Amino acid sequence: MATLAELPTPASDFADLDEEIRRLKRERNAVLLAHYYQDSEIQDLADFIGDSLQLAQAAQRTEADVILFAGVHFMAETAKILNPTRTVLVPDFKAGCSLADGCPVDRFRAWKARHPGAVVISYINCSAEVKAESDYICTSSNAEKIVRAVPAEKTILFAPDKNLGRYLIKKTGRDMLLWQCSCIVHETFSLKKLEAILLQHPAAKVIAHPECEEALLDRAHFIGSTAALLKFVEADPANEFVVVTEPGILHQMQKRAPHKVLIPAPPEANCACNECPFMRLNTPEKVYLALRDLAPELEMAEELRDRAKLPIERMLALS
Repeated sequence: MATLAELPTPASDFADLDEEIRRLKRERNAVLLAHYYQDSEIQDLADFIGDSLQLAQAAQRTEADVILFAGVHFMAETAKILNPTRTVLVPDFKAGCSLADGCPVDRFRAWKARHPGAVVISYINCSAEVKAESDYICTSSNAEKIVRAVPAEKTILFAPDKNLGRYLIKKTGRDMLLWQCSCIVHETFSLKKLEAILLQHPAAKVIAHPECEEALLDRAHFIGSTAALLKFVEADPANEFVVVTEPGILHQMQKRAPHKVLIPAPPEANCACNECPFMRLNTPEKVYLALRDLAPELEMAEELRDRAKLPIERMLALS
């Protein structure tokens, strides 16, 4: 968090801080990309808001000199892979991901070596090093399409999210070998508390992200990426929805469907565990400082970038 001395105005004057961020974006020819799981203040400052696929596509299209990525580390890495000559900034380098952390590249290489000839599909929530070892990258938006594109006779290794992998096996009927890792946020939702909410709101539709555990997905009326969940709330005639994903998405849902009732699914514990602790490390103050100082800057070795780019380009071509 920035100190008062570092900020352009008193900390309480967020309107002025917002204007300073907008001024610096213009001066730097910078674009602010933000994930749906960011705090609402950052979403309202962003030039583009999206899920992982949409943000990768936006990074690919941008003509800005500076990309400020308000998300987590692997998302900024993807932007750098697609934009080697541009400056890529992150508000906080500590904004990581439990899925990426749970799939270290040395163990991943060893797993891959035990299955020669297999096709490796890695969820975008992984490090650049793991992407470089993969045949395809996928997001929750396009994972089914990419799995179906692999010839039937090929063995598929899917990493790192076991819940998304299990959902894809059920959806496609395709057997896959799964890396055993999961998202700390999507693992925390309580089926018991969900059932209690539905007793109070029997007309509500349950919508869930495929990173959730199978028991929760079995109760969902609709399963999809964050972007797909947003579109579903907008288009569906129901008036009440229980949203089983990180609650940052509710800000955009409420803006697009202001008259609908949105109920965030609660975690098992009495805590804010349904909020991603990594995403929430980013703040408007850190966004301002990143633009002011052009730091922290994400850099990457060209050899790694080249190898990681190929499976991302394959994904984008299929998307």
